[in-house]
Amino acid sequence: MASNGKSALDEWYFDGSTKFRIAKFDPAAKPCTTGSKASDLERLAALSARIETLQDIFYAEHRRKLLVVLQGMDTAGKDGTVRTVFRALDPLGLRVVGFKTPTPLELAHDFLWRVHAQVPGAGEIVIFNRSHYEDVLVTRVHDDIDAAECKRRYAHINAFERMLAETGTTLIKCFLHISKDEQRDRLQERVDDPHKHWKLGMADIEERGHWEAYMTAYEEAINATATPHAPWHIIPANSKSHRSLMVAEILLGVMERLKPEYPAGNPAFNGLKVE
Repeated sequence: MASNGKSALDEWYFDGSTKFRIAKFDPAAKPCTTGSKASDLERLAALSARIETLQDIFYAEHRRKLLVVLQGMDTAGKDGTVRTVFRALDPLGLRVVGFKTPTPLELAHDFLWRVHAQVPGAGEIVIFNRSHYEDVLVTRVHDDIDAAECKRRYAHINAFERMLAETGTTLIKCFLHISKDEQRDRLQERVDDPHKHWKLGMADIEERGHWEAYMTAYEEAINATATPHAPWHIIPANSKSHRSLMVAEILLGVMERLKPEYPAGNPAFNGLKVE
């Protein structure tokens, strides 16, 4: 807790009540750190164990749904977040969806068609590794849509997320915020290591030339789609260990507030002896 009684996470949380300005947020910040990388990883392990317990109850309850959206520039750590934060969870109630360039079939429908098909079912946690926000980020940066169409898509996203929230889905939207210098170093690491070339495409390098346009697009998208029922969490992600710790803190806080409960016992089993 911060000294003023507020959570250290509060200033990184946006629900539309204040304006988000990306330049005000340091991607190297560590609001959740416990003091060292080792202690952060120890804390992360404890959080993961608690999340695993709550996931078991959440799945058994089989009533509500949880959608985690991970957005960020290339190398921001979406894959790493999935591996470190969710590794202990039961695959039975967990699903990861990665959205790539739309296929011809997907392009023949509205941009949310492929997304709606992947939202969580009852008792399920689904992680979007990239998401419907690509359709107001990449498309806007590359002028595939104009400002008017982008505004319409913001409205469609807000209506879509409101519908999800009103039908039992809790949304956790995370913007993994890294610096341009940090991205350069991570891309160079992939270039220098042949075993990491599979992670890299020339388009990843070329997209760096649009960095400022992406920052503007993210700022506009977050401001247009941050709502009380689908807020955004800004995750400073220059530190990989802290990035994962912060996402885990947020996830655990949400799951604890949901207070999942095991279903009531079946009276037919009272006193039953299995022979």
